[in-house]
Amino acid sequence: MEYDPVKDRFGDLVAGRHVRTRVFFGLLHLFFLRAWHVRRTLRRVIGSRTSSLRMLDAGTGFGQFAWWIAKKWPNVTIHAVDIKQEYLDRASTFFMHEGFADRAIFAIDDLTALQAEGPFDLILSVDVMEHILEDVTVFEHFHRVLRPGGHVIINTPSDQGGSDAHGEGDQSFIGEHVRDGYGRDELREKLERAGLSVDAIDFAYGPAGSIAWRLSIKWPMQLLSASFAFVVLLPFYYAVFLLPALLLNAIDVSSKNDTGTGLIAVAHRP
Repeated sequence: MEYDPVKDRFGDLVAGRHVRTRVFFGLLHLFFLRAWHVRRTLRRVIGSRTSSLRMLDAGTGFGQFAWWIAKKWPNVTIHAVDIKQEYLDRASTFFMHEGFADRAIFAIDDLTALQAEGPFDLILSVDVMEHILEDVTVFEHFHRVLRPGGHVIINTPSDQGGSDAHGEGDQSFIGEHVRDGYGRDELREKLERAGLSVDAIDFAYGPAGSIAWRLSIKWPMQLLSASFAFVVLLPFYYAVFLLPALLLNAIDVSSKNDTGTGLIAVAHRP
């Protein structure tokens, strides 16, 4: 089973529909634990700064994080890139309806041959690096376009089962990834090799978060992968399992996990 085709079906359902897209983005931020960790990290890095900041959203996807940042920090302008033109077109149209057209640029770009021109004060990369074989090359580009003192935030699976791979032949989402996940030392070494200074690499999706992932994402996605017609059952499923999953998300994001299937790293250019 692969995750992206199911995700894209939902994207197709809301494409071009302003209210539906806003609701969809809100649900993504509610259901996905990675969004809880990323938003907390963004609050720590950007904080209450009021000076103008320029951010690179490196692999923007649907644009949900760019949207959340544009709402929360009016001093941040966003250069959002992806390799899928349809994602960029939809996000650009949505930002126009939201009144953020002057706050964001959406451009097709390949992170391994990044054309975006810096300097950027912040780079955000959420669930992207596990798809890219030439990861050090990407980190070198991040270093090149970052302003000295600027930060990069990377969310990615860990090597503790982060791609939901538990053994050879396991039916998981691993088919979409070029690596199962990163070890903390490996990720630190590669960031430092690119010239970045690592501030922190923390585990996400610890014991509580891993259970929440299965309840709120994995099992429903497996149903939808078998047949998208199961979408009609989702309201009944989440009526039972959503609250427990959200409580587990809250436990995970407030805990110092000793291990986990996700990593969130913060580094800066010296």
